[in-house]
Amino acid sequence: MSDADDRRQLQDVMLSYAAAVDERDMARYRACFADDVEIVGFDAAIVKGGDAWTASVESQLGAFSKTQHLMSPQLATVSGNTASARTDVQALHVLKNTDGATFTLWATYLTDFKRTPEGWKIARHELVVRHTQ
Repeated sequence: MSDADDRRQLQDVMLSYAAAVDERDMARYRACFADDVEIVGFDAAIVKGGDAWTASVESQLGAFSKTQHLMSPQLATVSGNTASARTDVQALHVLKNTDGATFTLWATYLTDFKRTPEGWKIARHELVVRHTQ
């Protein structure tokens, strides 16, 4: 597989991640992660495991009626069966039970991937918050 193919597949994982959150497709979201994924920066605690992280996100999404995650092109480095990427994100969250109040997040995802028999999976995912409003 070429470097360009790997980079496209990495981008597809992150675009699938964003689409799954916004569509509330938790099966699709879970498929983005390795079973032993480590999640950093979304909360005070580090979350370990794809099932635990997916359940946490599904619970957190209950506060919002709609979300939209816009991803930048990635800056990715591929090294054999591992890869790392920097992806900027702007995420709009419409709060439930309000008159359209929103919460907007500007952040960077620092993501490590590993190649599996099912394709690239997120092995470590870190949120670096730039600003919120």
